[in-house]
Amino acid sequence: MLKYVEEFKKHVAIAGFRDVQIRNVEELLHIIHKEKSPKVDIQFFDAAFVATWQHLYFSVLNALTALENKRNISNTLAMETLLYASAQRQIKSAMKLLGISSNSSKIALIIIGEDSKAVDSTLTKISKMLNAKRDDDVLELTDRKVKTIREIFEISNREIKTVRKKTGLDKEALINLVIERMALLATQR
Repeated sequence: MLKYVEEFKKHVAIAGFRDVQIRNVEELLHIIHKEKSPKVDIQFFDAAFVATWQHLYFSVLNALTALENKRNISNTLAMETLLYASAQRQIKSAMKLLGISSNSSKIALIIIGEDSKAVDSTLTKISKMLNAKRDDDVLELTDRKVKTIREIFEISNREIKTVRKKTGLDKEALINLVIERMALLATQR
């Protein structure tokens, strides 16, 4: 999925991959950062903890807003995006919750840049480097993911029931509550 965020003049690509085999995360990230276009920011997530593409998209919007308003926690857009996606203020905690590891077989990727061609070419390069199957379905909510995401974001039955009254669906309620957790991060100082 590729979206253009008019307000920030940024293109955002969100992609999922399955059957990923990562032997050494740091080595992989080093190679990717060396090969990527200097005009883009990238961030990886363990897709097992991602509540759809909306979760990641809103983390980008929150990160861009924080940087624009000089209320950012980290120094980079990529790390700020991870902090918002995890609703954590500590980088170590954010990486532990949503970062990739050698156990991550399904991953999500965000690429952010002003030039859509640079974003696209970076996505193509990373797809080849990962040697995994491109599959955005890994971003979707499954029953197993719902349980895990509720646990890591500490979302109660009462919250789900309250929000479900507005949306009518448990999964939509969960997505909305995760996005709410991210928005609350901006208010914490």
